[in-house]
Amino acid sequence: MMKNNFYKLENPIQNYSWGSKTSISTLFGIDNKHQEPQAEIWMGAHPNGCSKVIVEGKSVLLSTLINEDKIGVLSKSTAEFYGELPYLFKVLAADQALSVQVHPNKEEAEQGFIREEARGIDRLASNRNYRDANHKPELVYALTSYQAMNGFRSFKEILALFTQLLSEAEMPAVDRLVDSFKHNMTPEGLEAFFTGVLSLSGDEKHQSICALLEYASKHQHPEIDNDLNALVMELAKTYPNDIGLFSPFMLNVLTLKPGEAMYLDARTPHAYLKGTGLEIMANSDNVLRAGLTPKHIDVVELTKCTLFEEKPSSSLLLEPEIEGGKLSYPVPVQDFKFDCFIQADAVGVAVDSAEIVFAIDDDALLEHVSGETMLINRGESAFIPAYAKEYKLTSSGRIARAYN
Repeated sequence: MMKNNFYKLENPIQNYSWGSKTSISTLFGIDNKHQEPQAEIWMGAHPNGCSKVIVEGKSVLLSTLINEDKIGVLSKSTAEFYGELPYLFKVLAADQALSVQVHPNKEEAEQGFIREEARGIDRLASNRNYRDANHKPELVYALTSYQAMNGFRSFKEILALFTQLLSEAEMPAVDRLVDSFKHNMTPEGLEAFFTGVLSLSGDEKHQSICALLEYASKHQHPEIDNDLNALVMELAKTYPNDIGLFSPFMLNVLTLKPGEAMYLDARTPHAYLKGTGLEIMANSDNVLRAGLTPKHIDVVELTKCTLFEEKPSSSLLLEPEIEGGKLSYPVPVQDFKFDCFIQADAVGVAVDSAEIVFAIDDDALLEHVSGETMLINRGESAFIPAYAKEYKLTSSGRIARAYN
């Protein structure tokens, strides 16, 4: 294949039911002529949604381009350690809440994948927990107001919220679980409480949810940001009989402002609720669900892969390292890195791995020392192989950069 330094990406759009019908078209001018929910734009080489590039006049999968010269395209170290593009870059536009979920760490994913392969469970089966052997840490960068849940509240806060709830709502099954937690406010006590709530079934589950909704309806204040009762009522429109409606009383609820970022570590329960952002993650599809979903929930496996520790609300946002007009967001993994240029005037960028750049607000011009140039419009992205070594970037708007 002829080696270019820049490849414009043709990216698949995933039409999941929770996606927004308007956000991606409004932000980036991408047509939605059938008015489908446009949930995610995938930028990368994941087999469930691989980007395409034009090579010698033909459209080919990005994975094909990479496999032609892994060392040159990915870099020697990435090719030897990962053997593939180690991250998946997305635009995510949620109009409804995604499931409360946990991602296993690397060791748990490897062991779980081996177990399920040995049991002969189809990788696409609805009861499959481990679809690959990788972990799935994530970073999200808000493009609009972006509401999410991330990590357990402090033990005291969880107890206080449920105590207030139980002062008016009659739910004996939950009351027993709260009483046990009150006398054992430790990670072990939280594990018993969390799994106990998730395991409610039959009449106990139905009665508890009805009491929760009656309480939330009386006390909701939709005009207040992140009001928990208003959030429960909003979630109930989509998930009316779901035990995950108790999640806001256990997990931190926050709304990112445009331009703010958050990291979601392995073993941490979280959920995206509403908004549009950029998301970058390790190249994995491992999800263990904990509520707000009609899909399979394996409480036993979920519990094994969950860290039952407090996550202070002050630790939720990522503070970028600032160098001129470039904001770099530190993450504790090697699979991916993420930068955002506020604007760029022929800024030099050194290339050590395969990169994807995405034009957020305006057109962006890429220039290589060879004389090769590429213009990507707002909402478009380009793939830059490691062998490019360096390039210059110019735009009057923000440009996101994914690499490793």
